[in-house]
Amino acid sequence: MSAPDRRRRMSTITDVAREAGVSVATVSRALRGLDRVSPRTRERVFKVATELDYVASPTATSLASGRTQVVGVVAPFLTRWFFATVVSAIEKTLRRHGHHVLLFDLEDESYDRRLPLSQNMLWKRVDGVITLNLPMTDEELELVDRLGLPLVAIGTPVADRPNVRIDDAQAMRIATEHLVSLGHERIAYVGAVPSNVAHIQTPQARLDAFRDVMRSHGLAEHKQWILGSDWSADSAAHDTRTLLASPDRPTAVAAASDEMAIGVMAAARAQGLRIPEDLSVIGIDDHALSNVLGLTTVRQDVVAQGRQAAEILLRALGVDTPGGTATEVVVPTELVVRHSTAPPTR
Repeated sequence: MSAPDRRRRMSTITDVAREAGVSVATVSRALRGLDRVSPRTRERVFKVATELDYVASPTATSLASGRTQVVGVVAPFLTRWFFATVVSAIEKTLRRHGHHVLLFDLEDESYDRRLPLSQNMLWKRVDGVITLNLPMTDEELELVDRLGLPLVAIGTPVADRPNVRIDDAQAMRIATEHLVSLGHERIAYVGAVPSNVAHIQTPQARLDAFRDVMRSHGLAEHKQWILGSDWSADSAAHDTRTLLASPDRPTAVAAASDEMAIGVMAAARAQGLRIPEDLSVIGIDDHALSNVLGLTTVRQDVVAQGRQAAEILLRALGVDTPGGTATEVVVPTELVVRHSTAPPTR
């Protein structure tokens, strides 16, 4: 078929199969990223499909396979750096294998509540689900099982499902031990949340670890120095303002996230405090702004968590992806020392 002829009508999967010298079924499997297709054949099919400007009909593909090639990503909210970054990594990984993201933001009007996951959101719309730091109710798990959807959890584990996460307690232990190693004894904590907050497990694990380190070194925990926050920079700046204005203030603050640590740094500077001479600050994440602001942090690889969770889910859907067979992945963290921590001067 000449190039002008191809432009006069839409190419079909039959055209691709004929030009590539394979069956229609092989073309379908190759373009959907399924296994049982050799790398050489897959490359030839993609090359021919590109030359013919062939685009598979999502509706036809769904009807033929029962698959939508869409993955539901469910988050308690999206207004934090972690969630936006991990969703981006998931989308890029899925896209490389012909799948895409349908995003469900369950944020309610109040920080301490979330919307429920419903059948209308999932039924005939997604092939699987990835949850982001989201404890699932029994009703939601029953729904996912009834619909036959594989589920992978990032962060907060979901019972009997694959999980990709960091060790939250270890991350905060590293952060607090760093402050103690510098000689700090008067250390405050920012990031406590009410017990009914949707993503309670991560904040609680980090707070418990902070307390364990303080206790193990015989350091006093000042209850008024354990501060709540909605895990945003604005909230942390507001919540620490009174504490940092007091003459009886800490020499260091351990924040449960970099966004809160950035808020603490802003509040300290508004009070005329120098960082790190008057106040040391450490966070967890390695936020996009942390290097620019000189923030000492415990780095977590958010992109790796999103990529590995997406690969595990794709394998559950029969897609050939890199990586092993592990379904319980703990991504390592590491201390990154910058300019916001130093030994206390008073």
